[in-house]
Amino acid sequence: MDQPPPPPQYSNPGSVPGQPPPPPGGNTVVYTQQPTFFNSMMFREFPVAMTCTYCQATITTTTRYETGTFTWVACGVIAFIGCWMGCCLIPFCIDGCKDVVHSCPSCRQTLGKYSKM
Repeated sequence: MDQPPPPPQYSNPGSVPGQPPPPPGGNTVVYTQQPTFFNSMMFREFPVAMTCTYCQATITTTTRYETGTFTWVACGVIAFIGCWMGCCLIPFCIDGCKDVVHSCPSCRQTLGKYSKM
């Protein structure tokens, strides 16, 4: 019972189509990637110590505040209550009502965002 030869794309045992061939000497390189859902869960109001996913530096994130959905909702609620003569703008002056954006101090890339809502 002779078997036909394997197709040309499977001629090198141990290789995977679409991937580079294994390095000589039998060494295996393993690439790991941090899941994206983990990033959104670890960012809160305070800076976070981590490794930057862009420049691979060990950093503590810098934070800045942006107006987000919660700020606008708080403004609308205050205006609806009847404080529309400027008091409804107070949430725009309070950092606790804003979203927190974390970025790398080395490469200035945005690493994550903590939304209040």
